[in-house]
Amino acid sequence: MRNFRYSRWDGTQNPIGEDLSVAKLVDALSDDILDGLGPDMAFENMLRRGIPGQFGGLQSMMERIKRARAAERERGRLDGWLDQLRDRLDRVLDLERTTLARRDDDDARMRESFFDSLPSSVAGSISELKEYDFASSDAREAFQELLEQVRQEMLAAYGDQMVQGLKNLSPEELQAMKDMLADLNRMLEQRREGTGPSDEEFARFMQSHGHFFPENPQTLDELLQALARRMAAMSQLMASLPRDRREELQRLSDEIMSDLGLSFEMSRLGESLRDLFPQMPWDEFAGIDGEQPLGLQESLEAIQNLADMDELECTLKMDGPNSSLEDVDVDRLRRTLGDDAARDLERMKHIERALEEAGIVVRRGGRIEMTPRGVRKLGERALVKVFEKLVADGNGSHDTPEAGGTGEPTGATRPWRFGDPFRIHVQKTVGNAVMRGGPTRGRVQLKPEDFEIEEAEQRTSTATVLLLDMSFSMPLRGHWTHAKRMALALHSLISTKYPEDRLSIVGFSDIARELKPHDLVDVDWEPVKGTNMAHAFNLAARLLAKRRGTNKQVLLVTDGEPTAHLEGDYVYFQWPPIRKTLEETYKEAMRLAKSGVTLNVFMLEDDPGLMHFVDRLAKIVTGRVFAVDDNALGEFVVRDYLRARASR
Repeated sequence: MRNFRYSRWDGTQNPIGEDLSVAKLVDALSDDILDGLGPDMAFENMLRRGIPGQFGGLQSMMERIKRARAAERERGRLDGWLDQLRDRLDRVLDLERTTLARRDDDDARMRESFFDSLPSSVAGSISELKEYDFASSDAREAFQELLEQVRQEMLAAYGDQMVQGLKNLSPEELQAMKDMLADLNRMLEQRREGTGPSDEEFARFMQSHGHFFPENPQTLDELLQALARRMAAMSQLMASLPRDRREELQRLSDEIMSDLGLSFEMSRLGESLRDLFPQMPWDEFAGIDGEQPLGLQESLEAIQNLADMDELECTLKMDGPNSSLEDVDVDRLRRTLGDDAARDLERMKHIERALEEAGIVVRRGGRIEMTPRGVRKLGERALVKVFEKLVADGNGSHDTPEAGGTGEPTGATRPWRFGDPFRIHVQKTVGNAVMRGGPTRGRVQLKPEDFEIEEAEQRTSTATVLLLDMSFSMPLRGHWTHAKRMALALHSLISTKYPEDRLSIVGFSDIARELKPHDLVDVDWEPVKGTNMAHAFNLAARLLAKRRGTNKQVLLVTDGEPTAHLEGDYVYFQWPPIRKTLEETYKEAMRLAKSGVTLNVFMLEDDPGLMHFVDRLAKIVTGRVFAVDDNALGEFVVRDYLRARASR
């Protein structure tokens, strides 16, 4: 009986689990790889596109960032805070004027005259009113509240983390802030001079001043980066305002910092942070231009949000040579796009590990490579597509109740061995299990040693050499991807359905060479001149000579006539082909024919030169010639192999 344990939801659990469908991942990779991309590029494309039901891709995230950026740029007006201060200041003045209007004396008139002469700017008015003795207690209280708010918000504009640790602006707390800034600037001087600070010094700093940083930064760099981001946002705000508004805000800032006794240390801090983080968007135009007035904190928040989006978009592009998903700041992504995006990113980080654990890929030297098992999976995918076309065309299917390669049952049975076709004799298998352990509660427990298979007559095996033209014209005419896809499908068919058969693959351009199945994933056409068919025939003959007592055949896939041959170790190339090249090719073809090898040619072009060559070739060898559209190459070759296999 299975037990299940439940716990209360606390927001940290992943409701979709860590499982990833390896089958869907392989499908997503296979299409790109079979279309000619390497595993690295295919893996990158999969991350960019995403997989429905598994994770959203990087491209989707960047599109969401683009929409969020557009919305943020229309959020409001950056100078709205000054307008809000003007409105509050006018209400203070209205309270004072109301009180003065009730008085009939010269002092009241002089005070009214003073109000009429106040500067038009908010900063100038606040500066003048700081020394004014209000007649109205309500006006005095409202002005003090306004002044306190300005001080708090101005401090937060330069370091919102620091202000979080302040309950008020008492002399004791202001002195504590001055001490903190002095110690912080001392560490920055050490950093700039390369003399420190040490981890122990930072720990002592946090022990003394940690209440100013409730987010509890773990390193000096983490603390400085947060401060630099805020100060850079303030510099952007200044740069984005009209000149008169910028000067007004700067004057207000200078006056508040001077009143608090923080001008010197704040100025030192700002200069140091600019030097340490030159890559931040200091003094850049923010590009926020909406209609709704924004407060100071809202303006800085909007600017920082835009900076977050720009950094996220840059890292999500993964353009650098050593860039990876680990470079993406998960917390920043969550703040910008929400929990779903952060969850998708975490799942993407697990994809490579899931594929490695499934034995599909391996990373060597920083590159992703397909394992032999991965290559088999690609071949299976290619074969499935071929069979889908065969069924759709109504020209037969390979769905049979018997495993390929076995003959008629002989009536005898024997224990199953690993690698045998799974032609189970049910009665003997169940009988073995019953004799071994007997039924348990009406059930029979099967073990591998219980399985018994039916003996069958052995069919004649077939040895095939597939010759793939890899010359420059193959990709130029769009044939190479189809040829590689066909080769993987044929390899999958033979290795899974006809294990007694053998397939060798030879690629040729100016020279020929044998390709292993896993080479097909990374191998590409070769940008060299020459189609050395003679060398390909020669190598095919040597490979087939190693096979005894089998039917032997060569499948040639090409889009052009031979244009190269070997003269010793030298490759001779000429187009149109010279007589010597054609004669060498015919000679090697005749050797194949004399050794009993069937040669089937699959032409991908109807070029007159190719057709003339193939016409003569067909007269001197045993085999057939097919003119094939490259889109149907896979199904054509597989169908022909199945037809020939069934006739033996």
